[in-house]
Amino acid sequence: MSSSTPADASGGAIAPDLLAEYDSLPNVLSFNAGDPTGAGGSGSDATVIAAIGAHALPVVTGVYVRDTRETMSHCAIDEAAVAEQAAAVAEDVPLHVIKVGFVGSAEAVSAIAAFTSDYASVPVVAYMPDLSWWSEAEIDHYLDACRELLLPQTTVLVGNNATLRHWLLPESTTDRHARATDLARAAAERGVAFVLVTGLPLAGDRLGNVLASPEAELFSQSFERIDADFLGAGDILSAALAALIATGSELTEATSEALQYLDQALDHGFRPGMGRALADRLFWAASDADDQADTADDGPALPPFPEPFNETKH
Repeated sequence: MSSSTPADASGGAIAPDLLAEYDSLPNVLSFNAGDPTGAGGSGSDATVIAAIGAHALPVVTGVYVRDTRETMSHCAIDEAAVAEQAAAVAEDVPLHVIKVGFVGSAEAVSAIAAFTSDYASVPVVAYMPDLSWWSEAEIDHYLDACRELLLPQTTVLVGNNATLRHWLLPESTTDRHARATDLARAAAERGVAFVLVTGLPLAGDRLGNVLASPEAELFSQSFERIDADFLGAGDILSAALAALIATGSELTEATSEALQYLDQALDHGFRPGMGRALADRLFWAASDADDQADTADDGPALPPFPEPFNETKH
């Protein structure tokens, strides 16, 4: 068989129309750290993006040193290597959305901002995690770089209410009721078009999530608080949002589906270690497998082949 001839597992040639379907997968380039717990980072991004029905292009920016109980440190990759990874894949594969998680250093932020400016037509979904495990000097240096360099390139900024409030409205750190539009206006001063704010305290045992522009709240959805402390939820939500935008969903629709995906993943969560719980990002696959098992006859069982979460043709 020629090395240039695609083939299936049995050695036969793959039909051109089948290749055309594969070629239509949208691509999400993800900048994130490696996470040995599997809760967040580049590994989680790849799982979530695939679950939604897109293809992940993970650019690793460093590695966490952590377990499910705490984050001890982070080892950053040289910013030149980060830039080279992104440039190499972007010259080969078309980009539909760029997702930026925790990238570990101000220098990496600078490299990523330069990269995204070269792809100005590609939407950027940026997630700001809680950095309280880091030293104060490292946090300030990182946030300053994100504020000055990354936010001007960001389409949607995702973050917990408390994290974004302390960063974007430092003069209001004692105000637990900063509105999503207040955060959106503060972000817009740096060039951000939209903000997705999570974890807003509501009456009863519920948490609110709001997509806002500087002018108005565009979409809101609340969920019952889950009685568990989860690791990696923000990475999951931002990766799901990026993937749904890449598959063609309008922003408010993508926000709704991403929040529902996260809620169900958390609802099916598990605790693999002695610390925080992890979300099950493939909850839908287990559900489909159970359905197939319930309806199977006495014949030989076939391996499950579930559809992705958002029921795209992929």
